[in-house]
Amino acid sequence: MCISTGEAAFSGTIVYCGRQHHPVHGLIHVLGYQNTAVNLTNGPNTMLLHLPARQLAPRNFLSAGRAGDVLHRMVAAVEHAAAAADGIAWMSAEPQPVQVFDHDVYTVLLADDPTAVPAALRQVPPHRRPDLDPDLVRFYAGHFPRHTIAVCCFDNADAQRAKPLLLWYLPLDPDRLTVPALDSHTGKAPDLDAAVPVDHWVLFSTDQAPAGWGAPVVYPGDMRHRLRGFLPAAIVGRHYGHGQTLPNGDFTISHRDLLAGDLERIERLEPTRR
Repeated sequence: MCISTGEAAFSGTIVYCGRQHHPVHGLIHVLGYQNTAVNLTNGPNTMLLHLPARQLAPRNFLSAGRAGDVLHRMVAAVEHAAAAADGIAWMSAEPQPVQVFDHDVYTVLLADDPTAVPAALRQVPPHRRPDLDPDLVRFYAGHFPRHTIAVCCFDNADAQRAKPLLLWYLPLDPDRLTVPALDSHTGKAPDLDAAVPVDHWVLFSTDQAPAGWGAPVVYPGDMRHRLRGFLPAAIVGRHYGHGQTLPNGDFTISHRDLLAGDLERIERLEPTRR
C-alpha cells in the first residue's frame, strides 16, 4: 500500500496525519506510517513517501522508542469508539540536496529534488542500497515538484523489525491534511489510471477539536515526554479494505471537514498530471 523500488507486498497499512500548534515549532502536521512488508526482491528494497513540505531534516523524524505500538493504539481507540456507538462492547543553515541518515531500521534519504537521489544512493550501505528505476525518479520530479521525498531503504531482515515512521513538518497547506497512499509495488512508476486494492486504516487528528470530539487514545505510561508532545489526545479514522478498490492516489481531508467529524469527506487525491 505504498510505492517501493522493488517487488514487495504491503498489508495492514496505518496512515495518520495530525494538525497541531506545537509550543516550539508552531503550526505543524505530524505524519505516522506503518505497515507489514514482505520483500519479494532478492536484495534490498525501499519505501518511498512524498511529503507536502520542504526542507525536512533528520530532526523532523521522531523516535517511537518503547512506544512501537503507538499507531495500533490509535486504531484501537477508533475501533472501541465505533463499537460503543453501535452498542457493542535539527535543520542545517545550508540545506543539502540530499540528506542521508539512519532512523530505526531504515537508511533515509530526504530530497526536495528527486533527481538528486540516484547519486546519493552511494552513501547507503550496500545491504540496503536499492536499484532505483529512472522512470520512478522522473515520476516524482514531475508530479510532486513542491514535496520532499523520503526514500526509506531497508533489507530483508529489517522489514520485520520496523517501528512506525513518525515525523513532523511545516505543511504546504496547513488546512488540508493528506497522507501518502499511492500504490505501486513493482519498482515502476504508479499507474494513475488504475483502481488498486486498499488495506488501510486512515487516521486524523486536530488540537482545535471541541470537547467530546473523536476517540481518546491511551498511551503507555513510560512514553517519552518529547514524543508525547507530538501526539493527539483524540483521534478519528476509518478502515478501507475487505476487497475494496479505489482510484490510485493519496487520502486527504480539509481541516473544516475534520473539525466537523465528517469522514465521508475524506477524498482520494491524485497527483497533478503533467
